[in-house]
Amino acid sequence: MFDAIDKKLLKAVADLEGIPKGAYNIRKNGKLLGREISANIIIETNEAGTGIVVRINPGTLNESVHIPVIVSQAGLHDVVYNTFIIGAGSDVTIVAGCGIHCGGSKSQGHEGIHEFQVEKGARVKYVEKHVAMGEGKGKRALNPTTKVFLAEDAYAEMELSQLGGVDQAERVNMVELSAGSSLLITERVMTDGTQTAVSRNEIILAGDNSRANMISRSVIRGDSRQDFYATMDARAKCFGHIECDAILMGNGSNETVPSLKAKHPDAELTHEASIGKIADEQLMKLMSLGLTYDEAVNRIIQGFLK
Repeated sequence: MFDAIDKKLLKAVADLEGIPKGAYNIRKNGKLLGREISANIIIETNEAGTGIVVRINPGTLNESVHIPVIVSQAGLHDVVYNTFIIGAGSDVTIVAGCGIHCGGSKSQGHEGIHEFQVEKGARVKYVEKHVAMGEGKGKRALNPTTKVFLAEDAYAEMELSQLGGVDQAERVNMVELSAGSSLLITERVMTDGTQTAVSRNEIILAGDNSRANMISRSVIRGDSRQDFYATMDARAKCFGHIECDAILMGNGSNETVPSLKAKHPDAELTHEASIGKIADEQLMKLMSLGLTYDEAVNRIIQGFLK
C-alpha cells in the first residue's frame, strides 16, 4: 500500500509505521489512499468531493483519528476542505499533518482548510505536523487554515509544528469560544535558509468564563523570516494569554505582534513577547560539559521547542 517515500513521510508527520489502529483517512497526491471508520467515528467524502467530513458520536472516549496528507507528485498543489463534528461529551485525539517530498524542480504544495465544531462538554486534541523533504529544488509550500467553534464547556488543544524543509508557509487559526469553554494552542516553527513562515491567529472569547492560552516558539536560522500575529478579542468575562518567544540565528528576522482587545469590563488579557539570540552563558555551560558548539546549539533549540 505504501512505498518507501510514503512510509518516511507518514512517520514524520503522524508517527505511523503502517496502517494506524482505529479510524483513519490517508490522502496521497490529491487522492484517497486508504480509509477506515469505527463504531463511533464516521468519515465520509464531502458533497463537493473536495475533502472529508468526520463525525464523532456523542460520548466517544479515548479514541483517535489519523488524517495525514502526503504529496510527492511534482507540480501538485493539493487543496482540501475538511469538517470535524465532535459530539457532546466526547474526548478524542485527531492527528493530521502534511508531508511533502520534492524530487525535482517543480513546486509542490498543500492547503488544508479544517473546520471544527466542538459540541457541549466535548474535548479534542488536534495534532498537526508539517514536514518537507527530498533532494529536489522545487518550492515546498504549506498553508493551513483552521477554524474552531467551541460550544459551552468544550475544550480544544491544538499542537502545531513545522520543524524543517518548508520554504513558504502561512498558517491561519480562527477560534471562537462560548461560555465555560477553554483553548490551548502550542505552536512550534523552525525555518532556515531563505524560508518564510507567517502565523495569523484570531481568538474570540465570546462567552462568560471562557479561557484561551496561545504559546508560540520560533527558531529563525540563516536568512529566513518568521512573522507572528495574534489577536485576542474579549467580549465577555474571560481570561486570555499570549506568549510568543523567538530565537534569531544568523541573519534571520522576525516580527511579533500580539494584540489584546478588551470589550468587557471583567476581561483579563495578558501577553509576553521576546526576541533574542542564544545566550553565550548557555553555550559555554553546555560546552564545558563536553558538547561541541553545534551540539550545544542543537540541545538548546530542542529544549526551546519542546
